[in-house]
Amino acid sequence: MSLEDSAAVSLPDHPEAAIDGDWKRVHPASPFVRGWVGLAAVGFFFGRDAFERMLQGRDFLDPTLSGRVPWLLAGGAVVLLLTVGGFILSWYFTRYQVAEGYVRVNTGFLFKQQRQARLDRVQAIDIVQPLLARIFGLAELKFEVADAGESAVRLAYLPLAQAKQLRATILGRAAGLVSEPGQEAQIPEAPEHVVLSVPPARLIGSLLLSEQTVGILVGAAIVVGTSVLLENNAIFLALIPGILGIGAAYWSSFTKGYNFTAAISPDGIRLRYGLLDTQAQTVPPGRIQAVMVTQPPLWRLFGWYRMHINVAGYGVSAGTEGASRTMLLPVGMKPDVMRMLSLVLPDPGVEDPVQVFTAGLDGLAPARPGSAPTDGFITTPVRARWLAPLGRRRNGFFATRTALLIRSGRWWHTLVLVPHQRTQSMALHQGPLARRFGVADLVLHTTAGPVSPRVFQADAAQAVELFDQQAARAREARKRQTSEQWLAQIAPQAPEVAAAARPGEVPHSGEPARSEQTQTSPQQEDRHDG
Repeated sequence: MSLEDSAAVSLPDHPEAAIDGDWKRVHPASPFVRGWVGLAAVGFFFGRDAFERMLQGRDFLDPTLSGRVPWLLAGGAVVLLLTVGGFILSWYFTRYQVAEGYVRVNTGFLFKQQRQARLDRVQAIDIVQPLLARIFGLAELKFEVADAGESAVRLAYLPLAQAKQLRATILGRAAGLVSEPGQEAQIPEAPEHVVLSVPPARLIGSLLLSEQTVGILVGAAIVVGTSVLLENNAIFLALIPGILGIGAAYWSSFTKGYNFTAAISPDGIRLRYGLLDTQAQTVPPGRIQAVMVTQPPLWRLFGWYRMHINVAGYGVSAGTEGASRTMLLPVGMKPDVMRMLSLVLPDPGVEDPVQVFTAGLDGLAPARPGSAPTDGFITTPVRARWLAPLGRRRNGFFATRTALLIRSGRWWHTLVLVPHQRTQSMALHQGPLARRFGVADLVLHTTAGPVSPRVFQADAAQAVELFDQQAARAREARKRQTSEQWLAQIAPQAPEVAAAARPGEVPHSGEPARSEQTQTSPQQEDRHDG
């Protein structure tokens, strides 16, 4: 039976004798870790009356066995038994297998389902440990594949050591390190070298000086001013739900960014973070489609920056969890940004990358009209200053041999990097006002994510020229496609990691197989006017 990548289909009963010996089950405590909230809800609903009687000093059960308490307890016991039985059946019929170039997960008792993902399309693997799973030493394994939009395969839960071992095996086989026929030797977990960590004090400071804090202060000032003018203090009572929601948002951001560390290994970039629920991501740099570095206004006082990425398979995930998964650096200094950029783009394509990246992060075009840019970035022409009175000197682009750099934002500094081979398609946009001033926007399309590469208000002729040149660069870069062979390029930064990948030692080549995901051909690029 043929299954599409990351597909979920109903399976008829059929023999699996050829590969059934390789099927394994998740940890027996997995369904209880997943469903503890349901168990607690059942216990609360059916035991509430008895608990209230106990608080009131009455007997736990009515001595006359009348009333609804015995019936509620009996019904609760039945529901609890059915729930536990369902948990046990779900565990018994959940199996997984890594074989024949696929990772497969079978689930379902009445309605059987199989999910599978090709190993050579695995974009990233996450190890997630909710608080209760950490108590039991368990972890969830999540696999991201190209064009999945959400996790294609989830294994919950495995012992932590087994989850790490399985992740190493899958990443190794995805890189082409397949065992000999008849051998099932597991690939050891690859070594790693920590390159940076975020101090908790810096994380707290970044939250207090974030855009959210500015909005809160502005809103508080409006509320106080309104209450003083109207002489009505009752308006403060309406703020209580908002205050609770804001506090929850701050707490969620803190717990997601706490203990953030980044490391490099033959598998890729490893990111770890979390206070109560911990998560460990492994992202091969060749799977990163675009990078965005931002700096809010208040962060400029301390020289802090934030980094986001687009990764094939992650898609656009809503909520704090989705934002944390696409976060390459929650808050860091300029050296931290340069270090992470060197991992994502080992070959920057320029002789002095620090100068170029610094110009992208903080540079401005000359204030004097008619002066030529001195940092290499091509900016918005002076004639369009009325369209972008604040951003004209920041808006600009710079093409290196390996990537296109796009900067924008006078107050909120933004720098976007798109490796040439990751440009899937492009489009030119020019509205009526832009046509009047002779400028146009160039939009680059990559995989879905928080990064939306866009060259703002470039000279129309320069935008058309960039369109044609970028299409040629993308074609040439796809032919070379060397960015995924990243270990050899970052070896000077972590010689012990590179040494572990040599033959005869840890069997990691550090050269993941090229992604076979469908890419939009440069021939599909189109221009949109108006």
